[in-house]
Amino acid sequence: MTPIAHGIGGQHDLPLSPFYAFAGAFAALLVSFLALGLLWSRSRFRGDLAGRPLPPALQRAADAPLTRKLLRALGLAAYLLTLAAALFGSPDPQANPAPGLLYAVLWAGLVPVSLLLGPVWRLLDPLRTLHALACRATGRDASAGRRELPDGLGHWPAAAGLLAYAWTELASPDATAPATVAAFLVGYSLAQLAGAARYGDRWFDRCDAFTVYSALIGSLAPLGRRHDGRLVLRLPFHGLDAIPRVPGLTATVCVLLGATGYDGFTSAPLWVRTVQSGPLDPTLIRTLGLLATIALVALVHGACTTAARRIAGRTGDLPGLFAHALVPVAVGYLIAHYLTLLLSEAPRTVVLLADPFATGAGTAVPASAALPGAGTVAATQVLAIVLGHVGGVVAAHDRAVRHFPAERALAGQIPLLVLMMCYTLGGLTLLFLG
Repeated sequence: MTPIAHGIGGQHDLPLSPFYAFAGAFAALLVSFLALGLLWSRSRFRGDLAGRPLPPALQRAADAPLTRKLLRALGLAAYLLTLAAALFGSPDPQANPAPGLLYAVLWAGLVPVSLLLGPVWRLLDPLRTLHALACRATGRDASAGRRELPDGLGHWPAAAGLLAYAWTELASPDATAPATVAAFLVGYSLAQLAGAARYGDRWFDRCDAFTVYSALIGSLAPLGRRHDGRLVLRLPFHGLDAIPRVPGLTATVCVLLGATGYDGFTSAPLWVRTVQSGPLDPTLIRTLGLLATIALVALVHGACTTAARRIAGRTGDLPGLFAHALVPVAVGYLIAHYLTLLLSEAPRTVVLLADPFATGAGTAVPASAALPGAGTVAATQVLAIVLGHVGGVVAAHDRAVRHFPAERALAGQIPLLVLMMCYTLGGLTLLFLG
């Protein structure tokens, strides 16, 4: 696979004016904030109570055992093929589909699929299927573990899993090497299966990085599940409001934001020179850069939510209360930074699947798929970042008018607006740098 680069060129190549991009983004945030303050005085989002039920026939088709078995079989087959190609296929990333399947098809591809259909990875997850098959073979109940899953564990293992993936993609010595992909898949799979064996299949819903990743993105999907299990059509913000507040949620979203932000910074000339000619080992420099970016994202979020808490006169876990507002921001970053990877490498990976072990029987593989025009891609990237931050402002406002005293609700949101502006500044800067 070609080197993983998610932008479309340096600042001199990006066919948009930075001035107009920044001005438009900040104007959108300010106008949204003022309009919400004037017109939105009470909470309107109802979480998993909202939605218009789909026709019963569609509900039955979606929940049919055959549908679920087919999806599980598809996920398991793709996992086994990826693992086999990584272990036994060509060591040349250009001829091996495993890196593309992990980075382009799974990681980048889950974003549009989850945005459209909801948390689909729960149905595709091959590790959940392997756990269920092992339990069936040993006569155990897949949902019953040796111990109860501690409530305090929350999403912390998912945050650690996302960090492990981010390190593999962005900081490891050779991310595109099939051996690197194999090491990640084997290590991650063993960790997840061990957790499920100890705590039952509830482990995957709370602690599997890709399940949580898909669920957070899928909260913005027009398709969702109501509290009674019905499939419904809904406004995305209702799903966003239904994200459960569990320990580690803030950390998980900060890892997503920080890792994607670091990804945008890796192609900046200053950082490239630092990695290539710095006094430390390049892997160590990349690792420190990744951790520092995530820490910066978390620090800014913590500082702004602390300021909001003091202005609003509230106590308690305010970062957790507003963590859901970072999800559309993270989705905007993911679209902006992985759009070109998905469009160029996913089709190329599909072609490689015709000969996954490079036996010579497959068709010729193009260097990469053709991309849309640079202007179209750039406009989509900027629009994704801006809409993600506006969505964050809307989600934070609705939560604020629900939980803050009425006389302080608007003032208490000013630090949250500053937070969104900081993230917008960083996101657009990285886009124009990379």
